[in-house]
Amino acid sequence: MERNRHTTHMRAAPAGPFAKLFAALAGVVLLVLGLMFSVVIIAVAIAFGLIIWGWMWWKTRALRQQMREQMEARMAAGEGASAPYSDGEGPQSSGRVIEGEVIRADDPPPPER
Repeated sequence: MERNRHTTHMRAAPAGPFAKLFAALAGVVLLVLGLMFSVVIIAVAIAFGLIIWGWMWWKTRALRQQMREQMEARMAAGEGASAPYSDGEGPQSSGRVIEGEVIRADDPPPPER
């Protein structure tokens, strides 16, 4: 008897068409439920992120206003946005950036190749 328990294999009866249909329907139902729960989880995560963003935006409003006032005061004084980076030579920047290339007369010529 001990020998039969180890040597005999359990064999399932062949699945009929109704069993296959039930398995397919159960798989589809589980897939739809999984998608529904994942959409709910994603919606909750987005809502949580928006709440955190709104809270941070609300808490930093005074800091943003202070930075805006300082920038307006500096622009009105003619210092411009790049004043801390000024080298002290020539006129102060007006805050506008125009792309271009400058060649100064006292610059050494580039080396020849």
